[in-house]
Amino acid sequence: MKYTAHVDSFVRENLPAPELLPEFIFETPELQFPERLNAAAALLDKPVAEGAGERPAVIGKDIRWTYRDLQCHVNRLAHVLTEDMGLVPGNRVLLRGANTPWFAAGWLAVWKAGGVVVGSMPLLRAKELKQFIRLARVTHALCEASLMEELELARAECPELTHVLAFGESAFDERLSGKPIDFTAVDTAAEDPALIAFTSGTTGVPKGCIHFHRDVLAQCEVVCGYWLKPEPDDVFIGTPPLAFTFGLGGLLCFPLWARAATVLLEKLTPPVLIQAIEQYRATICFTSPTGYRQMSGLASQYDIGSLRKCVSAGEALPVDTRTKWRAATGIQIHDGIGGTEMIHIYVASGPEDYREGALGRFLPGYRGMIVDDLMRPVPVGETGKLAVKGPTGCRYLADERQKSFVQDGWNITGDAYHQDGDGYLYYHSRVDDLIVTSGYNVSGPEVEEVLLEHPAVAECGVIGTPDPDRGQVIKAFVVLRPGYGGGEEMVKSLQDFVKQKAAPYKYPRVVAFLEALPRTETGKLQRFKLKQL
Repeated sequence: MKYTAHVDSFVRENLPAPELLPEFIFETPELQFPERLNAAAALLDKPVAEGAGERPAVIGKDIRWTYRDLQCHVNRLAHVLTEDMGLVPGNRVLLRGANTPWFAAGWLAVWKAGGVVVGSMPLLRAKELKQFIRLARVTHALCEASLMEELELARAECPELTHVLAFGESAFDERLSGKPIDFTAVDTAAEDPALIAFTSGTTGVPKGCIHFHRDVLAQCEVVCGYWLKPEPDDVFIGTPPLAFTFGLGGLLCFPLWARAATVLLEKLTPPVLIQAIEQYRATICFTSPTGYRQMSGLASQYDIGSLRKCVSAGEALPVDTRTKWRAATGIQIHDGIGGTEMIHIYVASGPEDYREGALGRFLPGYRGMIVDDLMRPVPVGETGKLAVKGPTGCRYLADERQKSFVQDGWNITGDAYHQDGDGYLYYHSRVDDLIVTSGYNVSGPEVEEVLLEHPAVAECGVIGTPDPDRGQVIKAFVVLRPGYGGGEEMVKSLQDFVKQKAAPYKYPRVVAFLEALPRTETGKLQRFKLKQL
């Protein structure tokens, strides 16, 4: 058995069987990691030891922390986790909060203490939190004080969650103030799990994607070292939640890797984001195509001359949006695609190698091909499924769907592409029924499950329908029970019901009423017919 620092071996024991894992490739010198590696030590302790202690690290509302400040807060929190909350290496810690300096400190503190982070967004409700807690056997939680209500509702039905601490209140500050500012990072193995990132698939049952300490650093070496190339004087800003791997990389790991600063603010709508870019003199922005589209019309109203690089991911970037943003700012967007299963971006293009209509090419360290249903490469120009392998890859937590995502050592991402003779990839659609709306991934069956709890709903089917601003919007086709009428009042009732039962971004923006849903003879819903409607 390989060395592990984990005392609690639950995650390691629930990794996919070796024969179900993708092939991992470490071709470049930067990807030759030591056998023992702690992500927090590499991203925080190392910069401080190398003289970056007084550089700005994290900026928030009324907060400006240097690297040394951040290290002190992280170390004190690690002491609280281990001494007051009984955390042992390998325990799972649910982090629940908005993008704030303390939420970022929570990630680093858990890693430093040898724990496994399970990130969650503020919008998630008790029902969704229960799924995370049960699937990952979460034992500890750090939760923003203002978000405790839903967590407490989930906790009442999850006896495995035994230790909960609220941050953002005076009692938390007092507890931290009595702890030492030094903490030696647990000597984790590079292949010890560091996080479980949950994503919803088309079945609506969350899939936990396990990533190692090594993977956290691999994403930095590939995305930053070869593509984004940030500098120590950069100031990162953006909208993706740290609970998503897109946000975790772009707004925490990448800035620390570069010895740069990151601005972490809550509720950054496009108008607020562009104002914050001016206020904090941000130089690198991470957001969705929807964000850039909305900010294009506002750019002339603000001084955003500090901005030099913009990253788009999460959904397909329309050529029109790219063109409008460049016309408004002079900046050519860095476009990329990644995935929770791969931890971050693996196909991308920068200003110097953009080809109109193409997403980009495989980043150094990754290999890929376009295949048919039998895993045979398709000819240049033909559409097929994207297969990729590299230094990161899919490891589902105790999930049979591993067999579908990984085939013959390749990660099958579920995206349909074609590739030209120069290796540029052109995105077509999702292979499955996942709805991508404003950068959020939503599964139709998950929304259907919530709608079916409404007393007026007899049957329902949910799909994504094209939208120029959001990429897609969620549309629900509903068959009502006898005695209920379909009108604007019912539409609002159904929408409000979903908002109360699930994350609000999952509610159907469009509702249509049908007498019956199209089904096969065996009773299966024919989604393609709904899309035709």
